[in-house]
Amino acid sequence: MNIYNQKQRWKLFLAALASLIVIASLWYTNILVKKIADEERVKVQLWAEAIQKKAKLVNYTSELFEKLSSEERNKIEIWAGASKRLITSENNNDISFYLEIISRNTNIPVIVVDDKDNIVNHRNFDEELIKNPDYLTKEFEEIKKKNPPIDLEIKISRNYVLKQKLYYKDSKIFSELKLVLDDLIESFISEIVINSAAVPVIYTDSTQQKVIEYGNLNPEKVKNPDYLLKTIEEMRLQNKPIAVNMDKNTVNYIFYKDSDLLTQLKYYPYFQFFIIGLFLLIAYYLFSTSRKVEQNQVWVGMAKETAHQLGTPLSSLMAWVEYLKLKNVDENTIFELSKDIERLETITERFSKIGSTPKLENENLVEVIQKTIDYLKVRISKNVVIELHSPSNSLLAKLNPSLFSWVLENIIKNAVDAMKGEGQITITITDQSQYVYIDVADTGTGIPRAKHKTIFEPGYTTKQRGWGLGLSLVKRIVENYHSGKIFVKQSDAMGTTFRIVLNK
Repeated sequence: MNIYNQKQRWKLFLAALASLIVIASLWYTNILVKKIADEERVKVQLWAEAIQKKAKLVNYTSELFEKLSSEERNKIEIWAGASKRLITSENNNDISFYLEIISRNTNIPVIVVDDKDNIVNHRNFDEELIKNPDYLTKEFEEIKKKNPPIDLEIKISRNYVLKQKLYYKDSKIFSELKLVLDDLIESFISEIVINSAAVPVIYTDSTQQKVIEYGNLNPEKVKNPDYLLKTIEEMRLQNKPIAVNMDKNTVNYIFYKDSDLLTQLKYYPYFQFFIIGLFLLIAYYLFSTSRKVEQNQVWVGMAKETAHQLGTPLSSLMAWVEYLKLKNVDENTIFELSKDIERLETITERFSKIGSTPKLENENLVEVIQKTIDYLKVRISKNVVIELHSPSNSLLAKLNPSLFSWVLENIIKNAVDAMKGEGQITITITDQSQYVYIDVADTGTGIPRAKHKTIFEPGYTTKQRGWGLGLSLVKRIVENYHSGKIFVKQSDAMGTTFRIVLNK
C-alpha cells in the first residue's frame, strides 16, 4: 500500500506542477495578447481621429464649393439682369454701367434661348469649337441638365414682351476645382481603407447598409453581399462606428474590428496548449506502453526464473517420494506428499506459461471451479463456507484450466483475508448467449468505490507484508490471456462481488 500511495503522490505532484506551468503560461500569454490588443486599439483610435480631421477638411472644402457655386449663380443672375436692363434702358450712363457688368463675365459660359429653345446668344465658349455647328447644340443639351434656367422677360414695347431663358454652366476654374475636390474625396475614401492599421474596415453611407468601400477583408468572401452585412453587424458589436461628416446633409460611417493577427493571437494559447497536451498524451502513451512492455518483460523473466528454480527441487522431491515408497512409509503420508508435489507441478506450469500465449480450449467451467474449491477448502479457515451455484453441471467456456484456477485462488484468498477467516463465499455462474459470467461474492468489509480500479494496479495492497501483485496478476490472466474482463460489480459494508466475463 505504501509503495502504491507513494507512486500516486508523485503522480499528483507532477500533475499539479504541470497544471501550474500551463496556467502560468496561459496567464502570461493572455497578458501579452491584451497588451497587443490595447496597442492596436490605440493605433485605431489615432487613425480614426486623423480620419475625422481629414473629414472636416473635406467637409469644409465641400461647403466652400457650395458657396462658390452659389456665387456663380448670383453673378449669372446679375449678368442676366444687366442684359435685360441694357436692352430696355435709355440712359447712356446706365447703358455704360450694364455693359461693364456684362463684360466682366469672362469665365461663366452662358447660352440665351428664345421661347422655342433656339439659341439667340452665347458667351464664354471656345471660339474654335463654336465653328462646329453642332457644338453649341450639344453644349445646350448638357447645360439644361445641370442648372435651372434664369427667365428673361424683356419689355420691348407696351404690348410686346420678349421671353427668353438664360442657361449657364460652371466656369472652367470652378469645374477644375470641382475635379480636385472629387479627387480629394476619392483619395480620402481610399486612405480610409488603405491606412487602416491592418484593421478590417467597411465604409458605408448614412443608411449603414450600402458599402462604399472596404479594406483588409477576404476578396473572395466579399463577393457575397450577405458576408458584408454580417461583417458590419460583427463590427458594430465590437466597436462603435465612426461617423464621418462629408457635408451638412451627408454622414457616412466607418466600421472596424480587431485584425486577423490579433484574433489569431487570442486563440493561439489554446491552440498551443492543445498541441502541447496532444504531445504530452502521445508521450505519456508511448511511455506507458514502454513501461508496460518493460513490466511484461520483468513479469515474464521472474515467472520463467521461478519455474526454473522450482524445477530442480521438484524433481528431487519426486525422487524422494519414490524412495519413501520403497521404504514402506505410511500411505497417507505418501499421498499427501504426492498431492503437494502435484500442486508444485501446477504452480511451475503456471509460471512457465507467463509470457507465452496459452492454448485456450472449450473446458467444463463448472468442473474447473469445483476442483479449485475442493483444493482450497482444506487449506483455508474452516469458518469460511464456499458455495457454487451453476445452471448445469457442464458448461463449456474457452479457458486454460491451470491459469484460470490461479485466478480463482487469488480472488478467494483475498476474500478470506477480507472476512478475517470467517464468512461465506458464493460463486455464481450465469450462462449468456456469447459469454459466461462468474460472480465471486464474499461477506467481507467491502472496498471503497474510489479503489475499485486501483486494486488491480501493481503495488496496491492492504496487507502489511503484501506485494500487491495478486489482483494485478488476476487482471493480466483474465484480460490478456483469456480476452475477458474482470471488475468490481458491487461493494459495500455487507461484502464485495467480483465479476469475471469469459467468451464461450
